[in-house]
Amino acid sequence: MSDTTAASDIAIDVHGLSKSFGGREVVHDLSMQVKRGMIYGFLGPNGSGKTTTIRMLCGLLTPDSGEGTCLGYDIRRDADKIKNLVGYMTQRFSLYQDLSVRENLEFVARLYGMKDPRGAARDMVARLGLTGREEQLAGELSGGWKQRLALGACTLPNPQLLLLDEPTAGVDPKARREFWNEIHALAAEGLTVLVSTHYMDEAERCHEIAYIAYGNLLAHGTVAEVIAKSALTTYTVTGEGLNKLTTELTGKPGIDMVAPFGASLHVSGRDEAALDAAIAPYRSDHGVVWHKSEPSLEDVFIDLMSRSKDNFQ
Repeated sequence: MSDTTAASDIAIDVHGLSKSFGGREVVHDLSMQVKRGMIYGFLGPNGSGKTTTIRMLCGLLTPDSGEGTCLGYDIRRDADKIKNLVGYMTQRFSLYQDLSVRENLEFVARLYGMKDPRGAARDMVARLGLTGREEQLAGELSGGWKQRLALGACTLPNPQLLLLDEPTAGVDPKARREFWNEIHALAAEGLTVLVSTHYMDEAERCHEIAYIAYGNLLAHGTVAEVIAKSALTTYTVTGEGLNKLTTELTGKPGIDMVAPFGASLHVSGRDEAALDAAIAPYRSDHGVVWHKSEPSLEDVFIDLMSRSKDNFQ
């Protein structure tokens, strides 16, 4: 991000954040800037510090070291002020199962002291496409509708920052797409969104992404920037005998990743010359076609994960 970006355009600006639990460092020396109105995706292995990072960024968790601001407030001194401006949607549905859609939204509106709880709930029902389901119990909704209701509840008080912790786990592709369309509409209105996800298609919907593995920020930027910085050369291999080829190529010097992708195989390396030398004996195999291709985001993440050291082992 440019140093000339106005402070008012920056939602989050943190430096050197670290956090340990039980003597284990979960986040190490993390620095990051996020612009207002940006959808910022966090990816990485389970237990890698994504949720801890997100919570520190917005003052929900105090770092052991480091400093920074969120929405113009100090993450250490002004945590209470920040919390009032944050909506947090967890992976687990956290509304009242035995209250209706309308009752849940009205309850949230009253909890935040909104002037017209009924009107606010009614407007949110319309926005989320829940008209006709107002009196249905939340516990009876499908996964996609529950997710939509949860999003409505945490954006009802008009937060400036929205935290989404793996929000679409267990939701069908159509509902996921509709959910992300709504997230983009909210961001276009100025809402800043931090989201952790394991889905590559969702990562590609983010304006910028960060890959965190075992407490360390390994890559960040736009999807195109992260792929370019990986310096991976990738070949897509199609044909017969790919299982045998996978076994023979895995672990060879010059080959950093071998991964099946549907009916093809992705073979990648960070040193193009060494990769080409390693695969040369296999290029003439009958029934197998090698095609040099752009590395996918998933190629990059598999490579990053393979190079990461699990700090919990």
